[in-house]
Amino acid sequence: MENSFNSFDNHDRVLVAQSTEVERVAFYKKTYAHVAGGVLLFIIFEYLLLQSNTIVEFALSMTQGWKWLLLLGGFMLVTNYAESTALRTTDKNLQYMAYAGYVFAEAFIFIPLIYIAVAYTESFEVLQQAGIVTLTLFAGLSAVVIMTKKDFSFLKSALTIGFFIAIGLIVAGTLFGFNLGLWFSVGMCVLAGGSILYQTSNLVHKFTTEDYIPAALGLFASLMLLFWYVLQIFLDRD
Repeated sequence: MENSFNSFDNHDRVLVAQSTEVERVAFYKKTYAHVAGGVLLFIIFEYLLLQSNTIVEFALSMTQGWKWLLLLGGFMLVTNYAESTALRTTDKNLQYMAYAGYVFAEAFIFIPLIYIAVAYTESFEVLQQAGIVTLTLFAGLSAVVIMTKKDFSFLKSALTIGFFIAIGLIVAGTLFGFNLGLWFSVGMCVLAGGSILYQTSNLVHKFTTEDYIPAALGLFASLMLLFWYVLQIFLDRD
């Protein structure tokens, strides 16, 4: 997700890179607090959704064949809408609604994977392990960018190509019924890691001090992508 403010006046908005040290620290605190809030809201949504057998059965039924592609397509539409809404408005209420809507979409698409992880292991141990690994990687990659202030915007083209290839493989695997396997999950973790570097770099070089909600949304999306494939690796390992 790349920052763009063509739709409204940006003259009074200060880029984080041009702000004072105090303003930068405040922006980082707000952004990561909102990422943490997104994670907490995701857990709440996931818990509530898993309480309904009807919702769980429906979500599981959507993992078969073209239905899975339909679900992924719907999720991508929600993602694009949430990101564009958060970026193109200064109305914090609309930004929060877009963020919450995106978190809910993530919670719904995670239902089959979370259900399988719990049912397969008969415990939350795998989820806890995958969560710890994901958060550790996320924190490490974010710290690299913030401490070095290196601009990782050059990753945009590589990430775009990588994600298009990944989508093509997912579509092919779904249509022709083959398992993408462990190495695909590893590759997607690499892509997710690159996305975290890119999104964190945007915090420093692209966003203004008032953009902590869209910044958090982008980071949350990359975090959840990483969690999805780290969890896949743990399940394949077992």
